[in-house]
Amino acid sequence: MGNKLEIVFWDVQHGHCTYLKTPNGRHILIDLGIGSYDDKNATFSPILHLKNNWHVRQLDYVGVTHPHLDHIDDILNFDEVSPKVFCRPTQISNAEVMEGVREQDRPKFEKYCEINNRYNEPIPDDSPNNIRNEDNWGGVKVQIFSPTSCDTNKFNNHSIVYVFEYLRTKIVIPGDNEKCSLEELLKLTSFKDAVRNSEILLAPHHGRENGFYTEFVDLVNPLLTVVSDGRFCDTSANGRYSAKSRGWDVWKKNKGEFINRKCLTTNSDGEVFATIEPSSDEKYKSILNVSIK
Repeated sequence: MGNKLEIVFWDVQHGHCTYLKTPNGRHILIDLGIGSYDDKNATFSPILHLKNNWHVRQLDYVGVTHPHLDHIDDILNFDEVSPKVFCRPTQISNAEVMEGVREQDRPKFEKYCEINNRYNEPIPDDSPNNIRNEDNWGGVKVQIFSPTSCDTNKFNNHSIVYVFEYLRTKIVIPGDNEKCSLEELLKLTSFKDAVRNSEILLAPHHGRENGFYTEFVDLVNPLLTVVSDGRFCDTSANGRYSAKSRGWDVWKKNKGEFINRKCLTTNSDGEVFATIEPSSDEKYKSILNVSIK
């Protein structure tokens, strides 16, 4: 058994996919985007890469923050890794998911609905796959928040928020939530306590202006913001995230040196790799390492 949490924020063009390997060797995937700017491969599949290159035969947990195409694009490969658990916003019905779907995208949304129907049994509290029991995940604490009060005709505001914490180091993955749902969540003391003073924030809604909510970002107070975004976005809030992030020394592989960064973007920096592991220095609980190409 290891003692390191490994995280990859994949470059999936305008989409999102984050992979976590827990200290006890379990595999978590949040969202199912596809594509890669780095090698100009619009069909790059993180699922198939994990299976064929990293020899991950089964995912222990898959979470889809919300059923928009850029978050489920890889879903036709879902059964290649036979996930044990599938989490999604259950308040959004299959009929709502299928409403207005373009014909070329229909197979992916139909697959999502089929999986939604198939994974319909609750996870018992004593199950080894219960995400809320940190002992199941090598000491990684996972907190999940699901806003429900906003209109379901805007799936963004029903995105599940994940907060991963290991050795007092926190990563916040908020899906595409915007002001409406973030305001709802900020009324919860448990949510505020969970996200407060986190080390890494994945920018809501791909770093767009309509996902930037000052009260939320101020509370998170990240060392580093990661933006999973497309090449062309005329509503980018990246500069605002940089201004609100404290900064961290990031290892740049192709230069062989550390550079201080406040905001990383998958469209220009490629995959973002991070590890959290115990520190031998008694003053610090953990060591956070972040690297880019």
